[in-house]
Amino acid sequence: MSEVPQVAQDRWVALVAQIEEARRAYYEDDRPMIDDLEYDKLFNELIALETDFPILQTQDSPTLAVGGVVGEMFAPVEHLQRMYSLDNVFDDDELNAWFARTEKSLGQVPSLLCELKIDGLAIDAVYEQGKLKSVATRGDGRVGEDVTYNAAFIASIPKTLQASLGVKVPELIEVRGEVFFTNASFDQLNLEQSQQGLSLFANPRNAAAGSLRQRIDKREQDLADAQKDAVSDRQQLRVLKLQADLDRSVRRLQQLQLTVHGIGAVSGLEIERQSQAYEVLKSLGLPTSEHFKVHKDAQGALGFIEYYGEHRHDVAHEIDGIVIKVDDIEKQLELGETSRAPRWAIAYKYPPEVVRTRLLDIQVNVGRTGRVTPFAVMEPVKVAGSTVAMATLHNGFEVERKGVLIGDMVFLRKAGDVIPEVLGPVIELRTGDERAFVMPTHCPDCGTELKPETQGDKDLRCPNARSCPGQLMERLANIGSRKALDIEGLGEKSAIAILESGLVQDEGDLFNLTEADFRSSEYFTKDADRKLNESAKAILEQLQVAKSQPLWRVLVALSIRHVGPPTAQAITKVFTSMQALQRATTEELAQVEGIGLITAEAISEWFSEDWRLEVINKWRDAGVRMADEVAEVGPQPLAGLVLVITGSLDGFTRDGAQEAASALGAKVTGSVSKKTQLLVAGLNAGSKLEKAESLGIPVIGLEGFKVLLTEGFEAALNKIEQ
Repeated sequence: MSEVPQVAQDRWVALVAQIEEARRAYYEDDRPMIDDLEYDKLFNELIALETDFPILQTQDSPTLAVGGVVGEMFAPVEHLQRMYSLDNVFDDDELNAWFARTEKSLGQVPSLLCELKIDGLAIDAVYEQGKLKSVATRGDGRVGEDVTYNAAFIASIPKTLQASLGVKVPELIEVRGEVFFTNASFDQLNLEQSQQGLSLFANPRNAAAGSLRQRIDKREQDLADAQKDAVSDRQQLRVLKLQADLDRSVRRLQQLQLTVHGIGAVSGLEIERQSQAYEVLKSLGLPTSEHFKVHKDAQGALGFIEYYGEHRHDVAHEIDGIVIKVDDIEKQLELGETSRAPRWAIAYKYPPEVVRTRLLDIQVNVGRTGRVTPFAVMEPVKVAGSTVAMATLHNGFEVERKGVLIGDMVFLRKAGDVIPEVLGPVIELRTGDERAFVMPTHCPDCGTELKPETQGDKDLRCPNARSCPGQLMERLANIGSRKALDIEGLGEKSAIAILESGLVQDEGDLFNLTEADFRSSEYFTKDADRKLNESAKAILEQLQVAKSQPLWRVLVALSIRHVGPPTAQAITKVFTSMQALQRATTEELAQVEGIGLITAEAISEWFSEDWRLEVINKWRDAGVRMADEVAEVGPQPLAGLVLVITGSLDGFTRDGAQEAASALGAKVTGSVSKKTQLLVAGLNAGSKLEKAESLGIPVIGLEGFKVLLTEGFEAALNKIEQ
């Protein structure tokens, strides 16, 4: 990258790290860390950098990504047509710029359909011959999570489509929509959570995502197994508990609603306008929104936005903006899509609602990687649909920048209507009794002096990673989390009890815990005879199960910075044992698809510390699996070939075509460059075809691709010449 200034390279690396961390928080954890406006600023800066210096854009750049990731809890389902995200705008100037671009591209002013942007979870439902075949989450846009079993409990998702006057049931239809809670259902859900002593959901979107992603089938199986063995009173009590948990989970699903707002693949149905599609979908028995309207120009769309900006709380569910779509389907096809979003649609995001509340205190929290974060403790106040009592303040510099004092009346909003954010003080209401927050110089949990990780870093970290109680507690809870080793009973409270009872010195001791260890702790026993309670029994049982988890889950459980499930899965596809991973260089790690230099450096740094290697050795000695079985690799006749696939190929999905070539050893990339050796161009190939031709790269179509797979590269090239 010698032609790229170092400052641009460094900024690109920093932006990718920030954006990937934000994506992991939103899509993997259902716990957004920044609002849409801040995310879009970072994202647009990254786009600008990659536009100025195209060599910076790698295949795994966030600018080429759609939506989130495909989790491991559910089977993967490949969408028949790709599910795109929407680009966002946040003010009238940005929206007018989109109007102007769209009008210029089409050569005319298009009719615009305006509808509410529901704050829920996007799903894809496929019907064949009118029968519901599958329901999946968006996932990464190409592959989602199969939630068909759970969807059966949602009454608003019809199991069978109904023909009506003038509308026949299509042979195949793939519909897209949003599942969500109404405001009334969300309030009732949180009331039940509170009555059960369970944590409250932060917002309706998180509640919808968490509810749809429950493993109802596993809960039913656990209950059935428990009922078979229920003889003693204790076993009968466990059955009652499992039944109550299952009932609560099913009730959450039953309260979910669906609104359909789009069509993917379809056969046996001709649709000319988006608004007509909604009429057809409604005729088939699918739930559509009543809150949409077609406007003949931008002025009408702006009026729609203004109206619902003033009446957004009159709607029965949470909305965070308005979606504007070109109504004419042919014009949608003419405008096409970018790598991640349609050009024919845009989401206008409303500014967040702002309220006032009292800042009672500013405390600090120590995370599992040592980051020390101040957070605001406030008088509870309702904002954007839920009650808020705490909000992160990120770091000491941010507290100073906002100018807030403990005791202040402060302005509070939910950034993006999701993340609580303190905006600043109401200065005119100060009494003089307020006091300044002082960022601690030493860790509140272990007393170690806090330091920035690198010079100039605004975040302070506790370097006592091994024995800081705060970090160790967070790491133990992470080990038990669903995204890591999924150990039932090992959460924050159990982690605190394990540490306070002195049962472990660090996480390396976890898999050596015995019944006798747990009996020594009052938290894990239930009477004077020191009998183990259900929590201890569950942890002991699940620790044994966890020893056989795949390597990627072990990697997530180690709490390496920037390594969540998708990153760990990508790494363990290349390095299939812990030993191989330990030997890997930073450069080798950075070559793994989806892994950047920052993550690679974090992994290398983690393995450079002796005490962390001791943790691995202790786990290995206790029987934790440290290697995955390597699948047998077939012939690789296309090894070394770099190709790009674009457009649609009859008989192949996009992912299916990529997998077919990859299975034979080819490297399939997402963009055309000087390194590309072959372009496979299907229908509607677009700009990649033009770029390939300009670079003199060989181009083959569907027949050539079939020859490539069956006869090899040279035969495919001969196909071009013929």
